Amino acid sequence: MRFNTKVIHAGIEPDPSTGAIMTPIFQTSTYVQDAPGQHKGYAYARSQNPTRAALEANLTALENGVGAVCYSSGLAAMDAILRMLNPGDEVVATNDLYGGSYRLMTKLFSKYGIKMVFVDLSEAGNIIAHITNKTKLVWLETPTNPMLNIVDIEAICSIANEKGIWSCVDNTFASPYLQNPLDLGATMVMHSATKYLGGHSDVIHGCVITSDKGIHEELKFIQNAAGAVPGPQDCFLILRGIKTLHIRVERACQNAESIARFLKSHDKVSKVYWPGFEDHPNHEIAKKQMKHFGGMVSFDLVENNIKAANKVLSNTHYFSLAESLGGVESLIGHPATMTHASIPKEERLKVGLTDSLIRLSVGIEDISDLKSDLDTALNAI
Repeated sequence: MRFNTKVIHAGIEPDPSTGAIMTPIFQTSTYVQDAPGQHKGYAYARSQNPTRAALEANLTALENGVGAVCYSSGLAAMDAILRMLNPGDEVVATNDLYGGSYRLMTKLFSKYGIKMVFVDLSEAGNIIAHITNKTKLVWLETPTNPMLNIVDIEAICSIANEKGIWSCVDNTFASPYLQNPLDLGATMVMHSATKYLGGHSDVIHGCVITSDKGIHEELKFIQNAAGAVPGPQDCFLILRGIKTLHIRVERACQNAESIARFLKSHDKVSKVYWPGFEDHPNHEIAKKQMKHFGGMVSFDLVENNIKAANKVLSNTHYFSLAESLGGVESLIGHPATMTHASIPKEERLKVGLTDSLIRLSVGIEDISDLKSDLDTALNAI
């Protein structure tokens, strides 16, 4: 089954009781049993829910894994992965990553004796010097948030696999339509399904898909034991969103390319971050591991200060100033004060995240309107 068919059919069957073509929302907290321990596969909705089960089967197929586990948010999914570690374990992570991921690692799990090491992984070989006999997990983002750096998944996961170390790729920016990390050797792939998988900015959700049966079972145990599960309505919305994933992301990629090239030639813009440019440091790796270059674009201003950034951020119409990404509508954000505010400024500056950096989640609107909107905002400086 090819991808464009998987999004609609994988793991989905008409409801046997009614023939409904859409997976029903099983809005229940518990299930009647014939006798103690004798039931139809469902006992309590934290542990199992048919709507969630259908979504997990669909996600497993999209990422070519052996199993998927859904959570109430992307950070809850990441939390479940980190819960598999023990005091004394070490994590090597890319140094350019989502602020919430950095916060979870440094503010919560570090105090439990898990060491977090942040490394520039734009060169795969950089990881070798930071791997020790305590390293248990390699954490990757690619493209990274918000600098749109590209990490060579296959090369780094090969190093991790040789040493018996787990690897997880946060695939939120790419989505399964553009990139399948498990096929490139990753142990796990994680999504904030809130973003491209849902695609309509109307649900919070997260998931992990793995190629390892033992890890799948442990994640299911954590899902049930810790209880950070999504409701059936949330799972239904993600299933609905996935059905148009391929056409939404394809249009977003087309629009993002046009926006990136427009910004690169604008006299108010000093630098544009988009992996589709041939002078992007890892452009060839992006071409190798992605179907296209994604719907995210970041850029810096000639007037490198927060005042100039605020001028732009306050003068768009179709680009809405808001957190998040991956919806059908275009969003504009200021990482330094929004998505990455939890990262100390000195750490942000190390990766190039300045006070004037602006991040775009390019939607599927008419490209002429989007370009005109940005031009108006930039000329307000």
